Amino acid sequence: MRMEAGLVERGRDMVGHVTRVGYVKKIITKRRRTRRIVRPPQAAPPMALQELFVSCLDVFKGPGTVPSPQDVQKLCHILDNMKPEDVGLSGDLQFFKPSNGVKSDPRVTSTTIYKCDNFSLCMFFLPATGVIPLHNHPGMTVFNKLLLGTMHIKSYDWVDPVDSDSSVQSSQLRLAKLKADSVFTAPCDTSVLYPTTGGNIHAFTAITPCAVLDVLGPPYSNKDGRDCSFYKDHPYAASTGETTVKMEEADCYGWLEEIEMPENSEIDEIEYLGPQVIEHR
Repeated sequence: MRMEAGLVERGRDMVGHVTRVGYVKKIITKRRRTRRIVRPPQAAPPMALQELFVSCLDVFKGPGTVPSPQDVQKLCHILDNMKPEDVGLSGDLQFFKPSNGVKSDPRVTSTTIYKCDNFSLCMFFLPATGVIPLHNHPGMTVFNKLLLGTMHIKSYDWVDPVDSDSSVQSSQLRLAKLKADSVFTAPCDTSVLYPTTGGNIHAFTAITPCAVLDVLGPPYSNKDGRDCSFYKDHPYAASTGETTVKMEEADCYGWLEEIEMPENSEIDEIEYLGPQVIEHR
């Protein structure tokens, strides 16, 4: 699925404000006589969301670790069966609607369900034609679950540097192997990417309005060296450097150039108003 938090951190800095959906400001007047108001206990979250949260507490052991195949399978099973309603979503969402009639670049929105040092649960909302540009997930295992909509996903993994010509390396292009270049429609299986495999560098382009649930372990952290980098991909044939890649396989490779975060790719963060996970029973 920065369908993750590194994107959010930079987006928040550039936007400078937080948009809250469904937030109503109440004015409370002071009365002479007051009475104690007892709030009802928090309703239990949907079983699937709570099961996902508890499993993440068990699966993610912190930076430098990768979940076992059995744990990956367990999380995928939970996520594969999750529905939009499990996180309080429906198809009629405010952030899918333009706020005014002025034509502008479609903005991507995100919200955080839960975050700790070992993992985070967050969602990204992309209006039609909205884009999360090509970016990486350093040292992270990421689960992406498309909850709503249809989107195009393109992803790469780095090829060992010895396969690329030194003159190409000096031009700041690095060889990567294409892992996915397909259209996905919800409901579909969860995709998993690992620190060095599975399509660690990916981009999302919404064909229709989309909602994506992301599980990141560990989450982005600038201070811990897990910052998000952005890339532009170039066709393999665009370079004159010689590599060991056979020409008949050229379509399966590309040259990635690291770039600054595209100006029109900031992400707005909103308050999460869906079911809350229960940390302690």
